[in-house]
Amino acid sequence: MDDFNSYGTSKYGSGPPLGRRNPFLDQLDAIDANDDPFISSPYAATEDNASISAYSSSAPDSDPYAISSPNATNIASVQPNTNSDSTGLSTYKAYSTSTTGLDNYQPYYDPSSDGPFTDDTTYDMADLSGTGRRRSKLPPQSGVGRFYGRMKQRLGVGPKYSEMDLPLTDARAQAPLGTIDGLGVGATYQDDSYLDTEPSTEFDIRQIFNKILRRKPVDPSTLGPRIIHLNDSASNGRNGYLDNHISTTKYNIATFLPKFLFEQFSKYSNLFFLFTCIIQQVPNVSPTNRWTTIITLGIVLLVSAVKELIEDFKRRNADKDLNNAPILVLNNGIFETRKWVNVSVGDIVRVESEESIPADMVLLASSEPEGLCYIETANLDGETNLKIKQALDETATLVSPTELSRLKGRIKSEQPNSSLYTYEATIMMETFGNEKEVPLNPDQLLLRGATLRNTPWVHGVVVFTGHETKLMRNATAAPIKRTAVEHMVNLQIIFLFAILIILSVISAAGNVIKTAVAGPTLSYLYLAGTNKFGLFFSDLLTNWVLFSNLVPISLFVTVEIVKYYQAFLISSDLDMYYKHTDTPTICRTSSLVEELGQIEYIFSDKTGTLTRNVMEFKQCSIAGICYGDEIPEDKRATEIDGQMVGIFDFKTLNDNLDSHPTKEVIHEFLTLIATCHTVIPERKPDDDQIKYQAASPDEGALVEGAAKLGYRFTTRRPKSVTINELGTNAEYELLNICEFNSTRKRMSAIFRCPDGRIRLYCKGADTVILERLSPGNPYVEATMQHLEEYAADGLRTLCLAMRAISDAEYAEWSAIFDRAATTLTNRSEELDKAADLIEKDMFLLGATAIEDKLQDGVPDTIHTLQTAGIKIWVLTGDRQETAINIGMSCKLLSEDMSLLVVNEESKEDAQSNIKSKLSAIKGQSAETQLLDTLALVIDGKSLGFALEKDLEKDFLDLAIMCKAVICCRVSPLQKALVVKLVKRHLNAILLAIGDGANDVSMIQAAHVGVGISGMEGMQAARSADVSIGQFKYLRKLLLVHGAWSYQRLSKVILYSFYKNITLYMTQFWYVFQNAFSGQVIYESWSITFYNVFFTVAPPFVLGVFDQFINARLLDRYPQLYQLGQKGTFFNVRSFWAWILNGFYHSIILYVGAEFTYRNSLKETDGLIAGHWVWGTALYTACILTVLGKAALITNLWTKYAVISIPGSFLFWLIFFPVYGTVAPMVGVSEEYYGIMPHLYSELPFWAMCVILPMLCLIRDFTWKYAKRMYFPKSYHHVQEIQKYNIADYRPRMEQFQKAIRKVRQVQRMRKQRGFAFSQADEGQSRIIRAYDTSQGRGRFGEMKTLHRK
Repeated sequence: MDDFNSYGTSKYGSGPPLGRRNPFLDQLDAIDANDDPFISSPYAATEDNASISAYSSSAPDSDPYAISSPNATNIASVQPNTNSDSTGLSTYKAYSTSTTGLDNYQPYYDPSSDGPFTDDTTYDMADLSGTGRRRSKLPPQSGVGRFYGRMKQRLGVGPKYSEMDLPLTDARAQAPLGTIDGLGVGATYQDDSYLDTEPSTEFDIRQIFNKILRRKPVDPSTLGPRIIHLNDSASNGRNGYLDNHISTTKYNIATFLPKFLFEQFSKYSNLFFLFTCIIQQVPNVSPTNRWTTIITLGIVLLVSAVKELIEDFKRRNADKDLNNAPILVLNNGIFETRKWVNVSVGDIVRVESEESIPADMVLLASSEPEGLCYIETANLDGETNLKIKQALDETATLVSPTELSRLKGRIKSEQPNSSLYTYEATIMMETFGNEKEVPLNPDQLLLRGATLRNTPWVHGVVVFTGHETKLMRNATAAPIKRTAVEHMVNLQIIFLFAILIILSVISAAGNVIKTAVAGPTLSYLYLAGTNKFGLFFSDLLTNWVLFSNLVPISLFVTVEIVKYYQAFLISSDLDMYYKHTDTPTICRTSSLVEELGQIEYIFSDKTGTLTRNVMEFKQCSIAGICYGDEIPEDKRATEIDGQMVGIFDFKTLNDNLDSHPTKEVIHEFLTLIATCHTVIPERKPDDDQIKYQAASPDEGALVEGAAKLGYRFTTRRPKSVTINELGTNAEYELLNICEFNSTRKRMSAIFRCPDGRIRLYCKGADTVILERLSPGNPYVEATMQHLEEYAADGLRTLCLAMRAISDAEYAEWSAIFDRAATTLTNRSEELDKAADLIEKDMFLLGATAIEDKLQDGVPDTIHTLQTAGIKIWVLTGDRQETAINIGMSCKLLSEDMSLLVVNEESKEDAQSNIKSKLSAIKGQSAETQLLDTLALVIDGKSLGFALEKDLEKDFLDLAIMCKAVICCRVSPLQKALVVKLVKRHLNAILLAIGDGANDVSMIQAAHVGVGISGMEGMQAARSADVSIGQFKYLRKLLLVHGAWSYQRLSKVILYSFYKNITLYMTQFWYVFQNAFSGQVIYESWSITFYNVFFTVAPPFVLGVFDQFINARLLDRYPQLYQLGQKGTFFNVRSFWAWILNGFYHSIILYVGAEFTYRNSLKETDGLIAGHWVWGTALYTACILTVLGKAALITNLWTKYAVISIPGSFLFWLIFFPVYGTVAPMVGVSEEYYGIMPHLYSELPFWAMCVILPMLCLIRDFTWKYAKRMYFPKSYHHVQEIQKYNIADYRPRMEQFQKAIRKVRQVQRMRKQRGFAFSQADEGQSRIIRAYDTSQGRGRFGEMKTLHRK
């Protein structure tokens, strides 16, 4: 065994991969070499005496600290606590525990949003101390922006306002000083700036209503414990508890108007037009009709309101489906079906297998022995292993409705709070006139959102409902998300405001100067005695209204409608429809579609998102021979040089059981996996089929695999197990269990076998099994080779070993083990020491390989997204080994990557670890090729330290230098905090994707949230901006629909600004002709119709149907996605290029029209054309010019493009004669009276309509030709490929890269491997000893013989 250290690596090391090894890796390996390794490189040098595993410092499952306080008002202090939570997550909780007053009431909140860093702040990358100068993500605000910001701050909606900070149920409460929820053990702060020390002044509509209604906030600490009466609905009803209704909608009747108006008037253009509407109502100021702007603004707001209501109605319908789900509730001695929404506090409910828990409830009884039941909490905390809950002995016998209905008493419970892992209550039961008080703990609490597994039914009494459940307490209000494009548009509108003011000042000053200089010649205007100062400001307001249309009022309503139809196209895409579950893609929030084309970071959950949480026994190595189920043709066993190499099928394994020299080893191997486990066999009464109930899906897969190979596990009794060995029943007497835990990484069972001999069967991680083998094991080398191949395929592996034990040795060891099991101090450590004494000198039988089945297309999707320049971080509640293993199988991690592992027990160690890694990387040249070989793996406890204020910047700098990041054992809150950390410091667009309720905070914290409608329920899908059926659909969602949406919307916005500048700047050039009088060129309603009728269609068609590249090529060349990441189509430069182009076109149009109609143009009948004929002709030329520009920028000509561009001009030519004739007759648009005969009949009009647009657009056409021919961008080349259907003859690099990885794999002796254990660390022996499956179930489905009477 000296040849193998704790890593299982040969002491002779391994050769460098394909040439000389990068010295950077040597430097990383050399750092802190004597401590627990923080870099698990596949090339890391090792020593003979290395005894610490790469994972040996993983976080223990007990929380060594908890906050205790004598009362709710005292500052919490940190005290040691050896109690373990059910999940093993080490978290830091901002509420009191272990109190007698049941004051556990502090609500959830995210402390990161209240620190000195806000979402509008980022840091220079050179500043590694975290104390550097802050810089704004957006360019500095103008004076108008600062004024508007100050006004919002006065109203309580300043930069700190965020819907993410508002719990769904009540206002935020203070966290005790020095504690931050979710930031890990020992996370204390002396800096008060990180916490709220003053009452919150943030905008909350509920606080406003409470003030109006004079409601005073209730301090939960003054309420005392919650009293719940058993079987007394009348008493519970008088307490006024919330019903079980939940809502994830953005609005309700009371909040719609204020929240909607706040969101709409956060857009500077709407504020601008509101001010313009007010000015227009002032008599003798507005040069246009007083109603034109206010009607248009009303339409804009109405359309936006309808869109918001439609989207919120969809959320409400989703909530309705959940609220109306059926559940069984006890009523008058029988269980009747009710809707979830009708479940009340104090109700006794029955939940059956595979059903979700409808509300937080105390477990009373179950169908299993001793009131045990299995709960899957993946929807809450992301962990895939099943949790064990157990009812009190006093209630475990209440299996019938009659017994339940006779239950009297009350529960004294803590007040509703957000802690998922603590619960304090007592139950007082009335028996024969006496009252017995029994304490309750988290083992009896079943949380809403969890799913009952492997248990036919449970009974429970409801303690928290609706928004008071712990799940909803951890939820946050639907946030108001604004996109980067919206921020950019708001910013550019400010600059347009500045231009408008400059133009207005110039015009007003010109009028004052003209009046002062030429006053005597203008006596007919009666200007004598006019106050020049008053005249200036009056003209300023007049010109403000005159030039107000420089900012397109229709822009935002156009954008809203375009986004809505883009979302409709996404939802209608059959390529993203998952037929197996009848799940279409649903875009729930259309306002974010363009950000799908700019994503730089993806934060993904693992379970249910990347994987199916379905385990399958794929291959095994027995006595150095590899067997498998489904074997590829190139790996089938063949004879080479007289030796058989490759993989044999399972049929060969069965044949070898009869006559092969290794048949004894095969027998022991199959016996081990059929007996050494915690699985419970469940046999249906009318069927011989057995369903295996497994807390660990890995164990279930192994037992099912053994059954398929002829070793069928049939019966479990408290002291024995029975298996059917190839048709013969064999009973194995269970003597002892040495339980699995994260430190031991193995499980052992000691049996007295049917032949009378005592054998120890052990399974575990190869790193711990190999060092406990006896010398001279013949199958070690072959098994290690097979383990390498399994790891390369991303399979989860276990090593299996056994040893025969003499009766004398067992008797001696059993006495030691019994003493350890009964000790009162350090019992767990003593049991581990006792197990070490017997787990030695074992014989290696072989290894198993289990596939944690990925969702279809996950590896290809991840590879393609990484090629597109997107970095992917996996945030999971699973163990470190499991997370790494999934990272390998889904190709997030590759064999040639160096894993930087941060897995520390203290903040000092974590800080030293992170800083030393960062220094080592910065000491090398930051080559892209080098950084592409790094991956960071960090566990939940270390992440808690890394998220602290003084370390978060170093952690982020290290993380962004890695190609992939995996955060394991993280809590739901930590997921959100990681997302917010990146969001706060990097100017990047983030996407979070998950499928469980534990992912909701992360989804809402990101710029774009994507939910998967998966096995873990619909909570994430309902709370997300987009819901999809499978992870693979993310590929088309981003690379195709995202790229299209961003490019289309960019074009719509730029074109909308351009067309308004082109028309309305002609009005400015005219002021120099009309003596700055404010006279308009165009009729008032025609100005309004310009955006409403005549140029409204092209933006819609461009925004909905245009394709700059088709879907196939966008997917074929994912590098094109970087156009959106870099902001190629919409940035400050492109914005001002379009604005200047509009200025240029307006000058040509105005000068050309002025030249054509100079001296009022005498017509053929001797009359002069006049002002309105000239203005209408110029208006027509403007329309044709901007429509011609739309034709130039159209990439895909469809029937809709033809209708919108030429059709819009034809519509104007038809509309004007009708309107110009009818409108003056009814007293509207009298300016058009009599001009129709003098317009269409004149040749200069038609000549101007042809020549002026050509003069304008010839420059645009020339520039477009020059760019494409001489300065092409990447998408220009792909457009040529698309146009001429050019074949792609690029060599397929995938096969070459695969061969390179294979060579590197052969050169290495060791890689990271995950082992197939995922059950809880404790309680295994209790489960095994509790069951006797040979006994039948009782009348109500309970295991009647084992329930305590």
